[in-house]
Parts: sequence; structure tokens; C-alpha cells
Amino acid sequence: MPKNPPTTYRRIGALLHETGMVSEGKMLSTLEAAATYADEELTPYAAAQALESFGVAVSVHADDIDSIHSGYAGLLADAAEVAGGRVTVSDVRIVEGEGGLESGRRDLLEFRRNAEPVSLPAEHFAVDYYDHEAACRAIAQTAHGDDPRSWRNADFAREPGAGYDSIMVLATPEQREALTRHLGLTFS
Repeated sequence: MPKNPPTTYRRIGALLHETGMVSEGKMLSTLEAAATYADEELTPYAAAQALESFGVAVSVHADDIDSIHSGYAGLLADAAEVAGGRVTVSDVRIVEGEGGLESGRRDLLEFRRNAEPVSLPAEHFAVDYYDHEAACRAIAQTAHGDDPRSWRNADFAREPGAGYDSIMVLATPEQREALTRHLGLTFS
């Protein structure tokens, strides 16, 4: 079985264009912005992160953010934009649960999706870190019901003990299969 060539921004851009995930214009503009490193070999994690640069993914940061009270709103706005803006997300807020954060506070992540209320459980241990599961479930709400694409979390080879962002990718099953075959990413 032949080995895949090294994964680079240039290779990712070509794959995304060939599978219909990005236009030629988007591919070229992203590669132009990445010109100084477009041909450098990427780790599997860096390859997943590169998908955000091409506008087909959203990253849920593992490091601290300014505040969960404003962070989720920006995250969902980014996801809605990647999804083509066909779903409107508004009134994003955290409803704080009882008790302190030190042992995990059970909150609610609430927002309106096309004016309909959505409420998702979220567990927070600090005011400046996302609940990744809640964030990923919320991002999944930004795809329009008749869109053949859906949001899935990209998985890749991980180093033990390292922290990684969750990379949510919007793609069809066929596009995810191409990303798995050519980049080694898997999806959950």
C-alpha cells in the first residue's frame, strides 16, 4: 500500500477543493496567507487545526479564554458563519448552577437557535475554560436541518498528557471519509 505524501497546507487545500469543501478562491487565499509555511510537514494535530484556517472547522480552545460568559457566544457565531449563516444563534448565556467551581458546577448553556430556545447541560470548573462536550454539542446546533453536512469532532494521534483543542469539522460523510483516507483524521 503506497504511503501518503506529507501533510502540508498545500495538500490540505487541494484536498478540500477537490472534495468540494472550499472554493478555489478560498483555497488560494488561504494558501497565500500561509505562503511561508504552506509546504512544511504538519503533525496530525496541526493538520486538524489547519482546517479552521480554510473555513471548514471551529476550534474549542483547551487553554483559558476570557470568560465562558462571552466565549460561547463568539464560538457559536464562528460556527454559524462556517455553516453558511443559515441558522441564527442569539441570546447565548450561561445559567449558573448551585455551588462553587472547584468541584465542578453544573450550569446550563442556553441560546436561541432560529428563535427557538436550546438548553444544554455544561459543567464548569473555572470561569475561563469551556466545557468541551457542551461546546461541541452547541456547535452541532449551527448546521441547518437540510444541510447534508454535519459537525463532527476530528480525532488524531495524541501525545500522552498533552492538552488539545477540540476541532469541530463541518463535512458530509464522503468528505469525512476523504479526510480520513488522505489525512488520517477520524471523526466522532
